Amino acid sequence: MENYRTQIVFDLAELPAPDWDALVAAQPGATPFLRHAFLHALHASGSACDETGWSPRYLTLWTARDAGAAGQGERLAAAMPLYAKSHSYGEYVFDWAWADAYAQHHLPYYPKLLSAIPFTPVQGARLLAENEHARRHLLQCALALAEQSQLSSLHVLFPDQGEAAQMEDAGMLMRHGVQFHWTNPGYDSFEAFLATLSQKKRKNIRAERRRVAEAGIGLRQLRGAEIGEADWRFFHRCYRQTYREHHSTPYLNLDFFQRIGAAMPENLLLVVAERAGQPIAASLVVYDADPARSTLFGRYWGALEHHPCLHFETAYYQPLEFCIAQGIRTFEGGAQGEHKMARGFLPVATRSAHWLAHPAFADAVERFLERERQGIDAYLDELNDRTPFARG
Repeated sequence: MENYRTQIVFDLAELPAPDWDALVAAQPGATPFLRHAFLHALHASGSACDETGWSPRYLTLWTARDAGAAGQGERLAAAMPLYAKSHSYGEYVFDWAWADAYAQHHLPYYPKLLSAIPFTPVQGARLLAENEHARRHLLQCALALAEQSQLSSLHVLFPDQGEAAQMEDAGMLMRHGVQFHWTNPGYDSFEAFLATLSQKKRKNIRAERRRVAEAGIGLRQLRGAEIGEADWRFFHRCYRQTYREHHSTPYLNLDFFQRIGAAMPENLLLVVAERAGQPIAASLVVYDADPARSTLFGRYWGALEHHPCLHFETAYYQPLEFCIAQGIRTFEGGAQGEHKMARGFLPVATRSAHWLAHPAFADAVERFLERERQGIDAYLDELNDRTPFARG
């Protein structure tokens, strides 16, 4: 059995990117959002940091290097993205009611410990470990840290299925949710995909795309290094406009987008809509073309002009065409949104894991989650009965 040294890391820059990324790549639930470049960009840009209520507390396990291995000292055996949170914004698993209940009983709910990718409701690995022994020890350390820190709770959002089962076995409470994902069995064209839908859905999508074309709007797809400085600035204007229209504050700044554009261009696709030679809207998606993972993640969108159906064309149909052309098997559409079903996305259950220190509140939350899960199961059954695909 390995002996591990535990260390809390407050700045991801202290961890060598190659070591971190090698650990990520070894996980079945690896995603681009776990890469050192993505996480460090969130922190270094000031998007997720102490000042915004995301205080990094990365939990790491270290062990001695194998005899004869290159280098000296220790190697990174396991790691967990972990934050002390002073609020519940940017999480997409809503626990505001739990915080209110604590407040009504004059108990502090914040700060809490949270393992998640800030502002990113994507399932994936949270217990990054070189083997199962290290993974189990990492989870035990996370639970012990939450208890010893005398914080209200520990929350692990959107872990992959195997990790979720491990967390449930460790006594954490499981919460279920719903997202909408599109899968590609090997379509050779967008029309081949449309042919699998019911006649009504197929007709509606063609009508939506026609409305955009008749408005004189053209689309460009820019991959990674093709995205220039002017493109990033324009996209960020669009992104800010979306938040402005919802009377909210953007989570991410231009510096963040420029950083990931420079550090991980192979994972980025920018779709730009233009009218009369001028850009008017844009969507940014993240993708992993590795055959072992092969997923595109719908992420960010905005427009400076309103045109009917432009959002669907820019944020859904163009990325779907990209998936088909590149052979990408899955398109995760992000949080919520039943409207995605009309565009060929199907419901998928998501999970999160929760530990609460206060026994009475833990019991109350457990009863709530059981009722909520029954509702989620019924909702999934209802959604699956409303398939957008042609019967038979």
